[in-house]
Amino acid sequence: MSNVIEIRNIIRDFQLGQETVHVLKGIDLDIKLGDYVAIMGPSGSGKSTLMNLLGCLDTPTAGSYILNGKDVSQMTDDDLADIRNTEIGFVFQTFNLLPRTTALDNVALPMVYAGASKSERNKRAEEVLTDVGLSDRMDHKPNQLSGGQRQRVAVGRALVNKPSIILADEPTGNLDSKTGHEIMGLFDEIHKAGNTVIMVTHEEEVAAHARRIIRLRDGMIESDTRS
Repeated sequence: MSNVIEIRNIIRDFQLGQETVHVLKGIDLDIKLGDYVAIMGPSGSGKSTLMNLLGCLDTPTAGSYILNGKDVSQMTDDDLADIRNTEIGFVFQTFNLLPRTTALDNVALPMVYAGASKSERNKRAEEVLTDVGLSDRMDHKPNQLSGGQRQRVAVGRALVNKPSIILADEPTGNLDSKTGHEIMGLFDEIHKAGNTVIMVTHEEEVAAHARRIIRLRDGMIESDTRS
């Protein structure tokens, strides 16, 4: 399988006043097409910083990041925004849905930025909402949906542009255990359909769904195991 992500010697430093904080200290990482990866580590290990870099929400201090054959470590903000919209589907702990907008329009939103026509957007958004089990909730707004349904909408939005990778940040963090279990079942299905899934989690039970667990400590990879 080909690599969808190739990271070489990624360093990320932050300035805090006069002090430089070294958060990521030279990370090498390959993720193959169709991989299912959990990134774990204690607070302060660098997992959120790594997630932001993988998601092109931040750029490294040094090192290279090749995403689907493109070197994104040197890109401008505008180019990064395009990459985020086309190559990466995000799922956040807090759902990040537009409150006054229907499930259908929330899911279709990334396609607006991609320049798709309204009929294209609606057709694809309906497909995706059906895939995530919400065919009967398309016209509902977030406040008319349960937490689990809101996360399904968020997953649908992440899938709508057929991205190279799905990035999930604590995807069950705001859900009760039963609903969290259902959402992880949905991620399992998404992976089975051929998607590359990367999630950051501090929960072993959630990480157990992944095929590969990468543990960070003090800004470095401590272990990288496959199940």
